[in-house]
Amino acid sequence: MISRGVKTQAQVVTVTLRQEGVRGRGECVPYARYGESVESVLAAIEGMRGALEAGRLDRVSLQLLMPPGAARNALDCAFWDLEAKCAGRRAYELAGFTKITALTTAYTLSVGSPEEMRTAAMRAADRPLLKIKLAGDGDAERLAAVRQGAPHAALIVDANEAWRAETLMQQLETCAMHGVALIEQPLPADHDGILAEIPHLVPICADESAHVASNLPQLKDRYDAINIKLDKTGGLTQALIMAQAAQQLGFGIMAGCMVGTSLAMAPAVMIGQMASFVDLDGPLLLAEDRRPGLVFDGSTLMPPNSELWG
Repeated sequence: MISRGVKTQAQVVTVTLRQEGVRGRGECVPYARYGESVESVLAAIEGMRGALEAGRLDRVSLQLLMPPGAARNALDCAFWDLEAKCAGRRAYELAGFTKITALTTAYTLSVGSPEEMRTAAMRAADRPLLKIKLAGDGDAERLAAVRQGAPHAALIVDANEAWRAETLMQQLETCAMHGVALIEQPLPADHDGILAEIPHLVPICADESAHVASNLPQLKDRYDAINIKLDKTGGLTQALIMAQAAQQLGFGIMAGCMVGTSLAMAPAVMIGQMASFVDLDGPLLLAEDRRPGLVFDGSTLMPPNSELWG
């Protein structure tokens, strides 16, 4: 549960590309906040079938022919997987990494009553990093309850655009009091200008305000970090470009995700190598993941094996 509603199932779209007996896969999560549905994403992918079958579409041309979003993400990641398998190399090597290492991911607690969130925090208290979904009114009580339940965990707060400008400083003071390490998207994306005018008592991270690299210069005076999600950037190709641009501009990086399976998380592990905060716990929130999936040891996320992706 987040400030915009309740989610009880993850609807994903998987793309499979085949070339001379080699298979490449990618997964995306259509997101209603950005006007996407399973049907619209499937239609956009289907629109590329002719170019694919004619051999006129590759990962480079894909960036020009499709806009950022979930549909391009699935195709882009499938191309990465296919290229790696055809080359007999790992995708991270093709991306310029000499190696990738295990990551510590945040574990998400849904928004609820203070009592519900305290109980959830107690159950997850041994995890080093918790991401707390908040909703506006009553957040001070929710945050205090979580801190009581998990006194030693580092905390990320995700307001999902639910806070208001008139109470923003009060919310920031509460977060600072409880030792919050990062706040994601406190205000609506089209009403975040005030962030340039107030002290950041806690570092503030753009999520809904930051989609692609070209967004970043205008956010420099408002945010301290950006959350890079492949479903927003339209794939790993642009996510890597965005991460490099963020580093050049002095932003911190968070590697984020929608709620999807291990196939969606695997490419984002590369962004995690460049990030100060990693939030790739999607598979941990599912009743059942793909097999084989990513391997988690508590909150430690192991790099994907080639059978899964890349």
